[in-house]
Amino acid sequence: MPDKENKDKRKWYILDGRSISLLLVLLIAILFYVALTHFDVIQTRLSLFMGVVSPFIAGFAIAYLLNTPMCFFERKVYRKLRFKRGLSILTVYLLALALVVILLQMILPQVVQSIMDLATNMQYYLNGLERLVQQVTEQFQLEGAGIEESLEFIKNLTSKLTETVASSLPQLLDFGMAVGSGIISGITAVISSIYMLAGKGRLVPQLKKMLYAVVPKRRADKFLQICSHANKVFVGFINGKLIDSAIIGVLCFLLCLILRIPYPMLISVVIGVTNIIPFFGPILGAIPCLMILVIVDPWAALRFLVLVIALQQFDGNILGPKILGDSTGLSAIWVLVAIVVGGGLFGFPGMVLGVPTFAVLYALVREWVNHRLDAKGIDGNGTPRTKPAEPTEEE
Repeated sequence: MPDKENKDKRKWYILDGRSISLLLVLLIAILFYVALTHFDVIQTRLSLFMGVVSPFIAGFAIAYLLNTPMCFFERKVYRKLRFKRGLSILTVYLLALALVVILLQMILPQVVQSIMDLATNMQYYLNGLERLVQQVTEQFQLEGAGIEESLEFIKNLTSKLTETVASSLPQLLDFGMAVGSGIISGITAVISSIYMLAGKGRLVPQLKKMLYAVVPKRRADKFLQICSHANKVFVGFINGKLIDSAIIGVLCFLLCLILRIPYPMLISVVIGVTNIIPFFGPILGAIPCLMILVIVDPWAALRFLVLVIALQQFDGNILGPKILGDSTGLSAIWVLVAIVVGGGLFGFPGMVLGVPTFAVLYALVREWVNHRLDAKGIDGNGTPRTKPAEPTEEE
């Protein structure tokens, strides 16, 4: 009776757990409907918001990449000094600046010059390819109709590419203006990354304190455990992939020089950058390079094809496992799914970051499945798990 009286006296505006859940579902449905009916407005507002916060996102990415070398200098080199954090930050930024200057001074001019030479001499290369096809056709008495159609298609494609490059050259002024505005965003990103690294010792404990204040302790501990695992996977994968791609790019450049393959710097940059993409990277980088070399020098294209296959085997079987190890724990099929889905949704960044992201989600799902199987007392095949026999008194 007292419980019934208390239930009757309960205020009408006090909601129980079920009512709150229904209310949340209703609010989410309303928000989803509003988002669908005003998608253009939301997209515009979201683009504006991302334009404002993009320097800080870039700053976080810079700080995340430089955090590992900064910790190395702080713990190994400057550990006995008073201002070890400031000296470590100064050291890693000076090294990063030196690396950027070297890349801009040594690589970028050669890449630009290679592209200009390729666009200028395209007609000469096409004429040479046409003469080679005619010689092969006459020597081996081949049917020339299909070959001529393929050659005509290549000529039309390359002429369109040449016209596109030539027409885009006057637009470099607009590109320069965009670069000028990008420099301001870049400076903001660098400054914000310095503040993030310098204040890491205070920022992380503050975030943990806020988390424990809002979320129950058990859930907060679980969330921090997930973040720790994700950080371990991302750091191991990204740093390892950058080192691996740099080694492959340098090795490709040296072998291109030895094998006398045209445009070695341009080809090596394409191979090195696309090698950041797991699994598909060498193939995606080799396709445009191979198309260029077929027009410039078909025999060099054949040598390059052998070179790419050798590099891919070396990277996949020797170099990659040595540097990356099993940082993701994913099989080949899940790596393929992560690349396709990430690339389809977010482009090149999605193809790069899709694998570590999927690795974290895969680990969480695997942990949840194992927990559910343990709760049901069965294994992965549906067989009940037998408990070990209890020891007898004689034992």
